[in-house]
Amino acid sequence: MSIKQKIKVKTFTGSGTFNIAEEMVKDSKDLLDSVEVTTIAAECQKLKQKEDEIADLEDKLKAKKQEADDISSRVIPELLAEQNLTEIKLGDGSAVSVKKEFRCTLPKDEAKREQAYQWLRDNKLEDIIKNNVFVTFGRGEDDKAQSLIDLAAENGFEPQQKSDVAWATLTALFKERVEAGLDMPSDVFNTWIKDKTKISRKK
Repeated sequence: MSIKQKIKVKTFTGSGTFNIAEEMVKDSKDLLDSVEVTTIAAECQKLKQKEDEIADLEDKLKAKKQEADDISSRVIPELLAEQNLTEIKLGDGSAVSVKKEFRCTLPKDEAKREQAYQWLRDNKLEDIIKNNVFVTFGRGEDDKAQSLIDLAAENGFEPQQKSDVAWATLTALFKERVEAGLDMPSDVFNTWIKDKTKISRKK
């Protein structure tokens, strides 16, 4: 709707008082409020459009990454394997090589995590397990916190123990054991191995 359409025509009937200046200010304010709302609505539409564009670009980027990962982990390794090669040189001087990529993490399920910790202990690998012990103290008990172990035993506190293994540490162990021909049960740990193509570009 145009500004011209927004302007109201006021008619003085002759009864009461009619202040032209006040009426002009009131009409101007109404018109200004209307213009402001229209501007805000337009900017909101622009924001919505930009968010839609970003979402579309992110979907396209995700698809491109999946395509690149397929070429890197399957297509190139298979082509090189057919020629009994692990690396080649390209015409522009870039070096292309394929290496194994390892990943190993603990299960999210608490029962399975305990199985993983037990497996590490049974195989004398408990050194990589981190143990965090927590005790909750009330206000003004800083002095007791200094003697945590004695406090837990003498005053009946029950420490909460949480074990953990950093995924990078677990992955390094997994890679080491696989390369040494040793077992790392996939039914206990989350494990995967895949080929990864690396292109070293010539500077």
